[in-house]
Amino acid sequence: MTQPPPAGGWPDPASTGQPSGPPADPTLPVSPQPPIPPQPSGYDPYQPSPADPYAGMKSDPAAAPYPPAGYPPAQPAGYPPAQPAGYPPAPPGYGYPPPGYGYPQQKTNSMAIVALVLSLIGIGSCITAPVGAIMGHVAMRQIRETGESGEGMAKAAIIVGWILTGLLALVIIGYAVAIAFAIASSSSTT
Repeated sequence: MTQPPPAGGWPDPASTGQPSGPPADPTLPVSPQPPIPPQPSGYDPYQPSPADPYAGMKSDPAAAPYPPAGYPPAQPAGYPPAQPAGYPPAPPGYGYPPPGYGYPQQKTNSMAIVALVLSLIGIGSCITAPVGAIMGHVAMRQIRETGESGEGMAKAAIIVGWILTGLLALVIIGYAVAIAFAIASSSSTT
């Protein structure tokens, strides 16, 4: 039984003959590339002339890094800034907003703020922690519906509120067990 020739140009280890040639390199071009034309030669404005060796280093006053005083002329108040010469006007909606304005800020859900405050007050009062946790769940639902910000505050209110509620429940159960133990021990001694 004969096997089909291996794909990819790899020699078959079971064959005794030498491969007919090395495998083709896929990175080499199929046909030779045309030669690259030489760079055009011409006048170099920065090449110093034999008469003035510093001619290329002299600066043009129009190309100075800082414009002369009074240029460009000041715009009267209330007018938009002038567009630099030679540039087309920017399309609306691109670039930075005008100075003094800014991108509109996304509104934070007020129930998320209240829920976080109530959950944190629950550290001292213990009764507002479950209220803050429930309000955190309501705030999360509102945030999903309206797209407002404040999801992190609502999650924090939920976590802190339920942890403090659990701790409050453990304390109440501990007091109930202590009272029951005290009553049981006092009735057995009389």
